[in-house]
Amino acid sequence: MVTNNPCPDPPSHVVNFAVITVSDTRTTENDKSGNFIKQSLINAGHIISSYVIVKDEPDQIRPYMQGLVNNPELDAIILNGGTGIAPRDTTYDAIASLLEKTLPGFGEMFRYLSWQEVGSRAIASRAVAGIYQNKLVFSLPGSSNAVKLAIEQLIQPEIIHLVRQLRGLH
Repeated sequence: MVTNNPCPDPPSHVVNFAVITVSDTRTTENDKSGNFIKQSLINAGHIISSYVIVKDEPDQIRPYMQGLVNNPELDAIILNGGTGIAPRDTTYDAIASLLEKTLPGFGEMFRYLSWQEVGSRAIASRAVAGIYQNKLVFSLPGSSNAVKLAIEQLIQPEIIHLVRQLRGLH
C-alpha cells in the first residue's frame, strides 16, 4: 500500500454520507454490504444521514439520488448493488447519465484490486465514481467482499481529500 501523502488531510474532517443499497431481495436485516458500509464510515468518525434500500429499477434509483442532492450538508453518496452485467443490474445505467464528472481512476483501481482477489471475473464490474450536483458518488457491487475492498482500500483513504477538493479547500 502506498502511503506517501504530501498533503495530509485533517483528521477531524467529518464527511456526511448517504448509503443506498440497490437490491430486489435485501432487507435492512440482511443487508450485509449496506450495514458494513454504514458501520465502517461511522467507525471512521463520519455521519450517515440517509440509508435506504431501493429496487434495482432506474425509475426508483434516479429520483432517490435527485432528492438526496438537495441536502446541502450531504457530501457523498455510496450505492451498492446492481453494477454487474446481468439483466437486472441497472445501477450503472441509472446513474452514469447523472454524473457530471467521472473519476475514472476509481473504477480502474477497483477492478485492478478486484482482479488480485477474483482474477479475470473483475472485468464484469461496472463500479464507477463521479460528481453529481456537487456530491461525490460511488457505485459499488453488492458483494460484501467487493464493498469491503472499495471502502477500506479506496474510499476511506481518499474521502476527506476528495471532499476537500470538491469544496475548494485544497
